[in-house]
Amino acid sequence: MKMTDKIKSWRNGIADDAREFRAEGSVTGFPWWRTALWLVGVYLLVVFLIGWYWTEEPPLFDVSDNAAQRAERQVSGSTATATLITVIETLLEKRGGYLSNDIAPPGIWLDNLPNWEYGVIIQVRDFSKAMREAFSRSRSQSTEDGDLALAEPRLNFDHHSWILPATESEYRAGIRYLESYLARLPDDNTGARFYPRADSLRYWLGTVETRLGSLSQRLSASVGQRRINMDQTAVTSEPGVGQADEVNVKTPWLELDDVFYEARGTTWALVHLLKAIEVEFDEVLRKKNARVGLQQIIRELESSQEAIYSPMVLNGGGFGLVANHSLVMASYVSRANASIIDLRDLLDQG
Repeated sequence: MKMTDKIKSWRNGIADDAREFRAEGSVTGFPWWRTALWLVGVYLLVVFLIGWYWTEEPPLFDVSDNAAQRAERQVSGSTATATLITVIETLLEKRGGYLSNDIAPPGIWLDNLPNWEYGVIIQVRDFSKAMREAFSRSRSQSTEDGDLALAEPRLNFDHHSWILPATESEYRAGIRYLESYLARLPDDNTGARFYPRADSLRYWLGTVETRLGSLSQRLSASVGQRRINMDQTAVTSEPGVGQADEVNVKTPWLELDDVFYEARGTTWALVHLLKAIEVEFDEVLRKKNARVGLQQIIRELESSQEAIYSPMVLNGGGFGLVANHSLVMASYVSRANASIIDLRDLLDQG
């Protein structure tokens, strides 16, 4: 057989095999499934890497430098307002943006950062309420500031809304009203004021105390506890009626990281807001000999922001071999809460 005949025979054989392979593939669909599975695998890998990139928490920022950048002239209220604005902007502009209302991967698959966002949102709402009702008013009968009155309801908008309107648009509207208030503060003719009084600070700290107390209890419930039911208020002389009963309190396993990251977001926001309060209420704190107490609270909350080296939130027993991240966080939160109670007592004294 000539060489050319061998080449023709080999080429014809390859062509016949290719036709047979295509015929079988059109029936079984194997080549298409293989391609589809490969594409799905690549998609999941890309989504995983993006989700992993998004899960990094924002770092702390300097409230004094931030206020200097946002306000042309520093007056009473500039640092507090600028800090609140930056906290909200960080919530919206961090890696991945705002995730709590995402409806597509990878945002919809993430739960740690949305819970972190919720902790920040609660502190933003409480602080904006305090600014509207206490910090910006000279007395209880005075008129509230118009910009703050418009900012607060927008910051209290549903944090899960995706569209019509989107949560981000409402929060950004709240930022615009806060920026308007900040711009009006240096001008005495605009009516914008900030009054650093001890009673207004106690008002906000009372809300913070309640939030941290609840968080501390929820974090401590990670290992399960037998507690006295403190919710019973009925008092009667009949035996066995109205007596406190024991209840078993334990955070479900799937919710451990949710509570933990909500606490991380809460303490992250409080670190900045309390540092702003330290600047705004410096004279009041010095007169009440309470400045050191506030600095200790900030120190405790900053410790709660240390890096987490474990790939997941561990839930070991109280004295077990494995760490319990929730109990560690609870210790910082409870100590800060106890110091806030002492601080409020100092502010209440003459």
